[in-house]
Amino acid sequence: MLAVLRQAQGKYIARFERQLKHAVEKAWATLTDNDQLKEWFPELHVDDLREGGVIKFDMGDDTFEEMAILELKEQSVLEYTWGEDQVRFELYPESAGCRLVFIETINQLTDHTPKDLAGWHICLDVIEALLAGKTIESREGLWEIRYKEYAQLIDLLQKS
Repeated sequence: MLAVLRQAQGKYIARFERQLKHAVEKAWATLTDNDQLKEWFPELHVDDLREGGVIKFDMGDDTFEEMAILELKEQSVLEYTWGEDQVRFELYPESAGCRLVFIETINQLTDHTPKDLAGWHICLDVIEALLAGKTIESREGLWEIRYKEYAQLIDLLQKS
């Protein structure tokens, strides 16, 4: 299911949800433990896991972008800057595991926005698969499909 994308207070909010059949603790480790993080987003590295701490993005050319951790509630909320935008992971315990809510607050829609949304969509799919002990073989192929869907979704939003 695609993210729900809406406009609010001059910004855009993309909201993704996943039902995970795993405890909050296991899902939290996937988001914050560097060994697990590299399995679904190898460019990210948690440098200082605390509110006011830093997550680094490896730009691939021996440079790193530092992203500030804006909010951290252990086993519950991780929010940090993402360029000019913000990303937020929320975990909610449920009887059969937990619910993962991912929210990206986007200041301005650009040509890159559908690429980011497709990327986050695939990342969440990979997290779900990893927790289930599975792998996703063709991330690029799936990304292409999602990219087209998010480009259409943004186009519809802009026309409304």
